[in-house]
Amino acid sequence: MLNDYLSPEQVSTIKRAYFYAEQAHYGQARRTGEPYVTHPLAVATVLARMHMDHESIMAALLHDVIEDTGVSKEDIRTQFGEEVADLVDGVSKLTHVEFDSAEEKQAENFQKMALAMARDIRVILVKLADRLHNMRTLGALKPEAKKRIANETLDIYAPIATRLGMNEVRMEFEDLGLRTLYPMRARRLEAAREAARGRRKQLIEDITEQLEQAIKRDNIEGRVAGREKHLYSIYSKMREKRKSFSDIMDIFAFRVIVDDVDACYRALGVVHSLYKPVPGEFKDYIAIPKANGYQSLHTVLRGMHGVPIEIQIRTHDMENMANNGIAAHWLYKSNQDNANIPQMRAREWVKGLLEMQQTAGNSLEFIESVKVDLFPDEVYVFTPRGKIMELPKGACAVDFAYAVHTDVGNQCVACRINNQLAPLSEPLESGVSVEIVTSPAGRPTPSWLNFVVTARARSQIRHFLKQQQHEDSVALGQKLLTKAIAALTPDDGIDNSSIESRVAEHYPGTDYETILTDLALGNQLPQVVAATLLGQSGASLENDQSAMEIKGTEGYVLVYAKCCCPLPGDPIEGFLSPDRGLVVHRENCRNLDDLREQPERLMPLRWDDQIEGTYPVALRIEMANQRGMIATLATKLSAIGLNIERISTQDESVHFSNIIIELQLNSRVHLARVMKRIRVMEGVRKVVRCSRR
Repeated sequence: MLNDYLSPEQVSTIKRAYFYAEQAHYGQARRTGEPYVTHPLAVATVLARMHMDHESIMAALLHDVIEDTGVSKEDIRTQFGEEVADLVDGVSKLTHVEFDSAEEKQAENFQKMALAMARDIRVILVKLADRLHNMRTLGALKPEAKKRIANETLDIYAPIATRLGMNEVRMEFEDLGLRTLYPMRARRLEAAREAARGRRKQLIEDITEQLEQAIKRDNIEGRVAGREKHLYSIYSKMREKRKSFSDIMDIFAFRVIVDDVDACYRALGVVHSLYKPVPGEFKDYIAIPKANGYQSLHTVLRGMHGVPIEIQIRTHDMENMANNGIAAHWLYKSNQDNANIPQMRAREWVKGLLEMQQTAGNSLEFIESVKVDLFPDEVYVFTPRGKIMELPKGACAVDFAYAVHTDVGNQCVACRINNQLAPLSEPLESGVSVEIVTSPAGRPTPSWLNFVVTARARSQIRHFLKQQQHEDSVALGQKLLTKAIAALTPDDGIDNSSIESRVAEHYPGTDYETILTDLALGNQLPQVVAATLLGQSGASLENDQSAMEIKGTEGYVLVYAKCCCPLPGDPIEGFLSPDRGLVVHRENCRNLDDLREQPERLMPLRWDDQIEGTYPVALRIEMANQRGMIATLATKLSAIGLNIERISTQDESVHFSNIIIELQLNSRVHLARVMKRIRVMEGVRKVVRCSRR
């Protein structure tokens, strides 16, 4: 097998790697009782059948020696070179690290492998071959181990095989996973498929003959083959579409393989003239390949007796790539221009993985993002310049913006879909043109996480919010500490450089920004830190009544209490809540009465004269029960330029209802105007401020 495509020197190095692995694993056995070396040999055989390069096959033979024997990465580097050692290390698990949970262990191992993939994409091919042989030999494991491995394979490795275009590997993963998790269902489906195959045999042969004769009459060289659904595909469609087995198997599937792209389109014309095509069921994945590089023409026809016929038309090269994806015609050493489409797409995907890893907070967040990214049912949209962008189904304008560039996403404020202004959250459809409106003042909001679907957008938004929260925390902490120090040193005060040096002296091992962040989040009290820095540990700030100004630009670390919804113009007071930061209350808020038991955490506040932004407020409207009352209210508020954030109703009696609405207002004066407008509406009995949900 190896001699068919590798040089004698390369085959010789592979043999040397085999003997090295055999010696390293000497005395070790698998759960099945076989010598352990049979596993790496089987993994290498899987890669050899894909015609992978000699270094990948050597890495397959050696992939368990670091993990399971006394051999080190340095030993492999000395014997077989840097590339083979890096491949083996990339596939090896983190065996000497303690983890809090199995999920964290899985996530950390996957993150390590993803980083190795970024350096060398062949790491994932070795890992897929390793997982394939493990799935084939699950029989000797305990039931819980079987289920864990099968679930992990279906969750992670089967979607990765799909992403890399490796269809045959993906189908075997899925069928083996189904047989492991649901053995009885798999046996019944297999028996039903065998029975259906016998009943359908004659009809399949008739359709195949008709298709072959039709393309020959048009002088197209090609072959036609019936395409059988694999077990997991049947099971998934029955479950997702809630259809019976007979409904799924009523569809006949065929593949037409021809010599070139021109013949693909000619064959499409032939089959459309032979049988009537079903409107809306034609897809051209040759002109616009899938994310994994898959290319083919798909169409659905109505055949004899109205039988639905699915047909895929592709070239021999496309067939090879559809089955083996990135492993087809392996050109690892080639440049970007000569590499085949799946390899180019795979490199782009791995580059995206690396970006996600750098912005993710931890390995669990990273693997969550990867899972989201592994199920792309694509839509194709256009940039204003006509470039085609590929996005998962359900993606919105924010996903599109981050796909263009991180800065475009971070500064996105609005979008135009087909030249019409549209909500940022609106799902995009194939064929639309999308234009993003940006502003230097624009920035992501946490609400975007509720509707974005791409892993890139999600990870970049989270990264920005964390960075922004850190910057806001540092700024607010600086403000709190400066005010507290000024209260203890009313005459001269001390400058920032002196404060930093005192922090280093009094809080060794803790940097200045960490202290400021703790102050902003309420984890340390500013007067205590100020007294420590000034050496006045017995000092008291109870007489300090100077109020700190609130400008409304403090960002994510300033919390406006839901219980009283403070607005500019309201007398306010702050409470330093542990982990939440500075919570702003109205002075007459009932909750403050309880909080006054901790006077050291209370802080006088006042609104700045140049206050910015809008603030949430809730109103309770007592209104007569009448048809269309909510629509009337919404129309009235919309007419004065207000958006209702949330609305709910509760019946007070047969005749009256309480309507709770949440709005964004800019001041107490603004609130008074709005309440006055509502009070004069017909049927309104009372309007009062209330707490938000």
